Amino acid sequence: MVVLKGIPSILSPELLYALAKMGHGDELVLADANFPASSICACGPKEIRADGLGIPQLLKAILKLLPLDTYVPHAAAIVDLVDSDKRRGIDVPLWGIYAHLLREAGSQTSLEIVERFAFYDRAKKAYAVVATGETGLYGNLILKKGVIPAELLE
Repeated sequence: MVVLKGIPSILSPELLYALAKMGHGDELVLADANFPASSICACGPKEIRADGLGIPQLLKAILKLLPLDTYVPHAAAIVDLVDSDKRRGIDVPLWGIYAHLLREAGSQTSLEIVERFAFYDRAKKAYAVVATGETGLYGNLILKKGVIPAELLE
């Protein structure tokens, strides 16, 4: 647990360090429990464990510290449903929660929907992948870091 004023205790020191080291345009993957995080990270991004934590609670804490990119059409991305789940009409309640939390944090862009294997390829290029305990289907989310104007850094 992180014991600092103003820092959500849900954020581990390892995750705080990654958020601080990320630069403008770097991406952070919040991966659900079924995501192949260790495989994706074997030859690429840092793997950060957040077992037992749901993505919404982690996202809310991260958004208190991480500026989202305002220079791109979408500051966040989700995995598209596979065709068989589209035909079955699967509902993904997490997407509405993500959209709400992103709007609350000031994001004015919609969620980008990315095909499953394109999402995996993009995750391989991310700065870090946070492996969570999220059990909701299609819970994976990518965040793109923005900038903080100099006048807000003091």
